Amino acid sequence: MKYYIGIDLGGTNIVAGVVNENYEIIATDKVKTGLPRPAEEICSDMVELALNATKNAGLTMEDIVSVGIGTPGIANAETGIVEYSNNLGFVNVPMAELVGKKLNKPTYIENDANAAAYGEFVAGAAKGANDAVCITLGTGVGSGIIIDGKIRSGFNFSGGEIGHTVIEVDGPQCSCGRKGCFEAFSSATGLIRMTKEAMDGNKDTIMWKMIEEEENKVSGRTAFNAMKKGDKTGQAVVDKYIKYLAAGITNTINTFQPNILCIGGGVCNEGDTLLLPLKELVAKEVYTRNSPKNTEIVIAKLGNNAGIIGAAFLGIS
Repeated sequence: MKYYIGIDLGGTNIVAGVVNENYEIIATDKVKTGLPRPAEEICSDMVELALNATKNAGLTMEDIVSVGIGTPGIANAETGIVEYSNNLGFVNVPMAELVGKKLNKPTYIENDANAAAYGEFVAGAAKGANDAVCITLGTGVGSGIIIDGKIRSGFNFSGGEIGHTVIEVDGPQCSCGRKGCFEAFSSATGLIRMTKEAMDGNKDTIMWKMIEEEENKVSGRTAFNAMKKGDKTGQAVVDKYIKYLAAGITNTINTFQPNILCIGGGVCNEGDTLLLPLKELVAKEVYTRNSPKNTEIVIAKLGNNAGIIGAAFLGIS
């Protein structure tokens, strides 16, 4: 049995996992990222986590084939350098070298969204596809593109930012500096903004009473829960959210025509309440609507494990 280490470096937590050749995570270790702090400290933590996870698996580093790291930002997979990460405050950090030398193992890096997409490709919802796109609907909209079984991120390792394609010119401000981005509408952040706007426009919606019971906090579930109780304002928010999500997904399908497009993130816990109307809208709008074959839209399967599994297999991607 062969074993690999995958590390998911996030803004809040760092998680390392030992993954076997069957794509199963057999042991992990975790620590708070503790930003802001020097890159060298974070890399030292990743080394310690890798060693601890290996020990927790009842193995030694002799059993480990390679190490992979999914990191926010521009990760140059050829040089092993994180060229820029605004979330981490990194500029030109030789991450693969800093971690690989201490572990004495081949070490690879990749953008975290690409690593998660690769995890879904090798072991999750996109398994068996030749071409796949994976989109995560979280605080932002993360995405990864797989073509001919390989991660594709452009000549400068900055491609695949589907969340920062504009779907409404001069629309809401996006964190990237543009206006009307897919992310501004289809992230959980965008859904919460649209929910608050709708509530401000209708003081009679039951969503006001609902959030009183949840410490006055509007979440990505608020509008969906209100809709299920027959609230028209909640229904309008959900319809608007799915309309914009369908627009961004249709654009993506028209561009790449993948076998499978998988979506993940907390909002996908709504299941068919989200997926069925989304599929119906995309089917009407996609350019290939009259073709016998079309992209299958599915919900991601691996959750938070996608990044660990995808990172673990970067060395054989």
